Amino acid sequence: MNGFHHIAVIGGGAWGTALAQVVAKSGLQVTLWAREREVCEDINTIRENRTYLPGVALNGAIHATNDLGELAGADMALVVTPAQHTRATMEVFARHQRDGAPLVLCSKGIEQGSLKLMSEVLAETSPGSPIAVLSGPSFAADVARGLPTAVTLACEDPDLGEKLMAALGSASFRPYYAPDVVGAEIGGSVKNVLAIAAGIVEGKGLGKSAHAALIARGFAEMTRLAVALGAKAETLSGLCGLGDLVLTCSSPQSRNMSCGLALGRGERLQDILGARNSVTEGVASAPAVVALARRHGVEMPICEAVNRVVSGKSGVDEAIKDLLSRPFTSEAV
Repeated sequence: MNGFHHIAVIGGGAWGTALAQVVAKSGLQVTLWAREREVCEDINTIRENRTYLPGVALNGAIHATNDLGELAGADMALVVTPAQHTRATMEVFARHQRDGAPLVLCSKGIEQGSLKLMSEVLAETSPGSPIAVLSGPSFAADVARGLPTAVTLACEDPDLGEKLMAALGSASFRPYYAPDVVGAEIGGSVKNVLAIAAGIVEGKGLGKSAHAALIARGFAEMTRLAVALGAKAETLSGLCGLGDLVLTCSSPQSRNMSCGLALGRGERLQDILGARNSVTEGVASAPAVVALARRHGVEMPICEAVNRVVSGKSGVDEAIKDLLSRPFTSEAV
């Protein structure tokens, strides 16, 4: 098992639960931390996360707890907390973390205020811990049910990357190695913002041509920001960039796209979010993505438009009009 026997999963939402299922099916000991006591009770007693992943039978080897202290000594931790809560959670976990145990970042977003990537947040809360990023086109329900899925496992150390892939991979869950941590993070963060825009296009009935154009131009925005931050453009052409973008922008199963669909149909954002028990990361990430792009002089008009809508500074129709009235330019820009 490449030295990994006990795996901690930090975050009891749909994605964290699905990843705990992946670990358990690999025959490893897995302890899942969830903030909500009722989530832990359901997983431990009826083997289902009725709050975030209803209808999926969970492996009996998964043990859930709302005490981060029970994760002490784990050989590896998968970090699956919402981006804006990652720092606070990991500051507590760091008191129990085994020295040198790798952290695999599975949440997607940019910290508001500091504009730091989640890998930077983990480096500050757990200095000295190796960090990898797991990202790619993967709906939690598909992964939890064992349907074929491929993701990027980004890690600067190829030897560690190989060990992590061996520990987490299986016939149905296939990680592909990449050395570009920043590229993997930007792909996962920006695609959530773009998925809101894709949902708005669908909700407004603007047609499949507009939907395809948005994905292509959104991909250009994502790549520009990643390269400005030191990533490699080819990373964004892979699973953690284009692959994740296509999935998230193409199905209302995505929380971000479904949010955009509702906005496009005229619903109010506060009503949309108020009816949900899980985080819509694109809403929280939009202002941070836009601020980070401005800091680096990167033009991201689609993300700017989404940010204006979710911040209440612009209506949907006005944002669409502004995008469609932009000057004609080269596709390479």
